[in-house]
Amino acid sequence: MDVSSVNTTGIVGYADSFSKAVTKNVIVVFIGISITYINASLIHTFSKHQIFYTNPRYILFIHLVINDMIQVSLTIILFVISHTIYRINVSVCCVFILLALFTTENTPLNLACMAAECYIAVCMPLRHVEICTIKRTSMLIGLIWTTTMLSVMSDLFITLTTRPLDFFHSQVFCLRQTVFPSPLIIKKRDITYSVFLVIVWGTILYTYFRILFTAKTASKDAKKARNTILLHVFQLLLCMATYVAPQLLDILQQWFPKNRTDSLFAHYIIVQILPRSVSPIIYGIRDNTFRKYLKRYLFCKDSIL
Repeated sequence: MDVSSVNTTGIVGYADSFSKAVTKNVIVVFIGISITYINASLIHTFSKHQIFYTNPRYILFIHLVINDMIQVSLTIILFVISHTIYRINVSVCCVFILLALFTTENTPLNLACMAAECYIAVCMPLRHVEICTIKRTSMLIGLIWTTTMLSVMSDLFITLTTRPLDFFHSQVFCLRQTVFPSPLIIKKRDITYSVFLVIVWGTILYTYFRILFTAKTASKDAKKARNTILLHVFQLLLCMATYVAPQLLDILQQWFPKNRTDSLFAHYIIVQILPRSVSPIIYGIRDNTFRKYLKRYLFCKDSIL
């Protein structure tokens, strides 16, 4: 969950030719607009139909969509800044990085909660309505944000105590490691991410195997839930690339030393953009109910606004 890869290309952005830099920014902005349009259609569909906003499963899903849409928007802004302005005020950069970290760390936790909801629906169907209420779902989303805030805000507090105030008025490339440079933060991050990994993977693997066992003798819905969790696993694997972003960057730079900026650009797309394009596929397309209402908005049969 490291957004250091968001705009690392900015450090070496000047190595790109003008045409290549423009091309990369056009690609990133186009992808961002496409994802935003699809996600906006999902959000509009969700808000217009009671069947969705009274269902905990869809509430968790739309929270993931909104979260990812914010994350994509922030990373694109940082990417464009890294190729245009290059350096910005540390205080402004802190706001961007903190928001990007909140939304980046929310995603795996939200996936774990969605897997747990699938498990309850399949393995404890008679108690699903009792356990998965709207109120408890809202509390769960609040818990997700509280957890990530406690994790991320400590970076800011450590920086405030270890750096002079003048540092926050200086101009830097907007990267996590430039605004939160303390070695203590790196150690804290490694410990926190390890704990998150154990919790998230433990939840998803447990729910998958329980549903897998149930699906052998149960309904079509159980088998569909099993396949959905498999997609969650795939999405989680993509999200986990952010856990090891610095290591991946080192490997890319060793493999392609003559194409460093291109490697970093590909890394940015894979780590930051691709995982956020999977959510619409999982529910917006696979879910029959959602797909029925979504078609009219995606193909402009009804206005999104």
